[in-house]
Amino acid sequence: MIHLSQAAASEIGRIKSKQQPNVLFRLAVKPGGCSGLFYDMSFDEAIKIGDQVFDLDEIKVVIDVDSLNYLNGLRVDYSEDLMGGGFRFDNPQAITSCGCGNSFSTTS
Repeated sequence: MIHLSQAAASEIGRIKSKQQPNVLFRLAVKPGGCSGLFYDMSFDEAIKIGDQVFDLDEIKVVIDVDSLNYLNGLRVDYSEDLMGGGFRFDNPQAITSCGCGNSFSTTS
């Protein structure tokens, strides 16, 4: 299961309101970043074969089958500071992560 904090859900909702109607929020894991894998957030108009759809805090979150294994237990938060705002990821499956927190590895 994935958890969005109230701040993350509000920010996703704010950004989503500027998109096309009925657009879906997609959360994925892709190869790259300084630790091997990184979180990718985007908007999509279609659900693909194998996608899982979660209704989290009134946000429909779409996750592809390959990413789902890496995201189980993920907590997504959003915060703003003097350097600007950003999403923060707390993934219990991550063994290592980079300083920015957007890249991780499940192997040591």
